[in-house]
Amino acid sequence: MDTLFSFATVLTATILALFAALGLHWLLLRAAFLLMQPATANRRVAQPAIEHATRLVAHAYGQRR
Repeated sequence: MDTLFSFATVLTATILALFAALGLHWLLLRAAFLLMQPATANRRVAQPAIEHATRLVAHAYGQRR
């Protein structure tokens, strides 16, 4: 009877440790994705005013050469 109780205790502790490890792994994976998100999000295109001004400067520089 004592052996069966010890086995049940070890089994319960192992299952509890498994779920704790899975939860910690899920949390760390989610944190890694949240930290990586700003590196790939919000890729902005150049503003039309800046693009137009750059084109004007390049045109003026080309005329002076």
